[in-house]
Amino acid sequence: MTTYRPFTCADLFRFSRINLDPLTETYGISFYLTYLSKWPEYFVAAEAPCGKLQGYIMAKAEGHQPDFSASYSKNESLWHGHVTALTVDSSSRRAGLARCLMDHVEAVSDKRRCFFVDLFVRNSNTSAIAMYQHLGYSLYRRVIQYYTGGAAGDEDAWDMRKALSRDRDKTTVIPLDHPCNSNQLNGIFNFSKTSPPKVLLSNQ
Repeated sequence: MTTYRPFTCADLFRFSRINLDPLTETYGISFYLTYLSKWPEYFVAAEAPCGKLQGYIMAKAEGHQPDFSASYSKNESLWHGHVTALTVDSSSRRAGLARCLMDHVEAVSDKRRCFFVDLFVRNSNTSAIAMYQHLGYSLYRRVIQYYTGGAAGDEDAWDMRKALSRDRDKTTVIPLDHPCNSNQLNGIFNFSKTSPPKVLLSNQ
């Protein structure tokens, strides 16, 4: 049975095989250490009974302090969870590991009173898009050439979102009807006095 536990610094020396997947982004050591220090509850490893690392998820919580409408307190930020990396070893796929890891991030985000969880996925990665849609995520907006360089080359990304319990009306996941550039991902808010906020948030 797979064990889900906090990711540790020692795992950084064990996950190279998993990161050989061409669609998995590999970052510098300092990047992973930042997540371990700031958002340890969002960094989880899946481990087999034999001790083999089967996969991991790396995420964080982030938010902004917009001028809320009357329906929202001006003292609270529109927090959301963001999945930076999710990968499962090829030999351990189709066993529900990705769902369990995503469920964990959603549960942590709910406890942090986030409005939604989002992630980016390559436009060509249709299998991943289908998996996330099966988990309740929807296509929110297309980001032009979000992915640059790397083994898979330049490519657009889909920003996919799933509303959490705090966003009862699912206003934060209403799809946009136009694409955006990566430099347009920083907070853009559209509020009215009669409706909850519709937002574009930073998802870096």
